[in-house]
Amino acid sequence: MAAYYPWIKAFHLVFVVTWFAALFYLPRLFVYHAMTEDGAGNARFKTMERKLYRGIMTPSAILAIGLGVALLAIQPVWLSQGWMHAKLTLVAALIGYHLWCGQLLRAFATDTNRRSHMWYRLFNEAPVVALIAIMILAVVKPF
Repeated sequence: MAAYYPWIKAFHLVFVVTWFAALFYLPRLFVYHAMTEDGAGNARFKTMERKLYRGIMTPSAILAIGLGVALLAIQPVWLSQGWMHAKLTLVAALIGYHLWCGQLLRAFATDTNRRSHMWYRLFNEAPVVALIAIMILAVVKPF
């Protein structure tokens, strides 16, 4: 399995990037959707959000996490290191954020969203903070 390590790592990073792209974009769609007042725009955002969540965001998350688990199987010593504990805690938080996005998507899909575009603008910042912290932990391994 160690011979496949570079390939697993490369594809892990590819799917981390696509997952984060979706984590950044879906809440931005929510910002614009919350500002939409016409029926055609509402329907268009519902379609875009559903396709992004189901077609890109969720498959990317599953693949990023699965490949991350494979990397840990190859390098189990990382599980004894503090930086990895912190990173996995942030990944767990991202999974929660991802699932929360799914709940928000359902609220828009059923026309029951009650949050403002300003709330979504703030909500959109959480994955940025997580990305910065995860990258520093994975590259610098500070503890």
